[in-house]
Amino acid sequence: MKSMIELQKRLLPDLLSIIQKRFHILQYIGAMEPVGRRSLAATLGYTERVLRSEVEFLKEQKLLYSTSAGMSLTEDGRELIQKLEDFMRELSGLDEMEKQLKSLLDINKIFIVPGDSDVLTWIKNELGKTCVECINKLLKGKHIIAVTGGSTMATVAEMMTPQSNNHDFLFVPARGGIGEEVKNQANTICSTMAERTRSRHRVLYVPDQVSDEMYHSMIKEPEIHEVLNLIRSADMVLHGIGDAMTMATRRKTAPDILAKLQQSEAVGEAFGYYFNEAGEVVHKVQTIGLQLSDLQSAEHVIAVAGGSSKAKAIGAYMKQAPPSTILITDEGAASELLKGNPTL
Repeated sequence: MKSMIELQKRLLPDLLSIIQKRFHILQYIGAMEPVGRRSLAATLGYTERVLRSEVEFLKEQKLLYSTSAGMSLTEDGRELIQKLEDFMRELSGLDEMEKQLKSLLDINKIFIVPGDSDVLTWIKNELGKTCVECINKLLKGKHIIAVTGGSTMATVAEMMTPQSNNHDFLFVPARGGIGEEVKNQANTICSTMAERTRSRHRVLYVPDQVSDEMYHSMIKEPEIHEVLNLIRSADMVLHGIGDAMTMATRRKTAPDILAKLQQSEAVGEAFGYYFNEAGEVVHKVQTIGLQLSDLQSAEHVIAVAGGSSKAKAIGAYMKQAPPSTILITDEGAASELLKGNPTL
């Protein structure tokens, strides 16, 4: 297919750009339906006149329809998107990017979804869908899945669907709450995942960061001790990767620690560990829950993070990530990660 695409690019470049444009329109409508024309034009960066012409064409092809609530895909439209996905990946060079990035980061597997979630927020839904597909392929039967908090993990939860009888999942929070929105806390996300997959979950009612004295006291509590044992015995860990200063601000970090992070040039955060670009741990928050060393015993570790602004954070954390890690990211982050590596 690659050689055919190269020929098409040389002989019919306009045709390929039109295919990409119409595919992206259908893809966005499918992710956000029902959606209005004005919202669609603003998100994709097209004038309303250009979009009107494209929408009319796609309607004539019976790929979408309009109601008072907005535009939605027909079954033919959904089927076309599925059939075109592999072709569009090849056209965008995503398969080659995955190979290059896997070589650069030296981890188990990489999945790249098209687009940049910093520019198009709905791309985060595609990250979530890809994560769910990955979970379903890897796990059958009875498994414990430990999950961190954050907006990306909350999106993964929203993309989950009921499982077959071959699945028996127990979702456990990888650590305590972070003091942010309830919907983005690990306990809430585990509950949503369990509800959507008709599975079970446990809760961990402890703060995200605690003093040494409180830490040693709380881990002795029987219920907390039991949940911590479940977390450490998880078959799979799902987690996000945060921008260092953003995470520090959310945690209401003390001014002296913020200054330390800035001086150490921290760029990424995961599991309460802050990393510089070299992947060195420059600060550690005392947390109750999963520690970085615990990842080595998990059979599957899936990290989900996207957006070009997250590239440095992803690159920093991956220098510490276990080899079993599967990274699910987007084109924006992947492109930034590959910059400055001309040998790849």
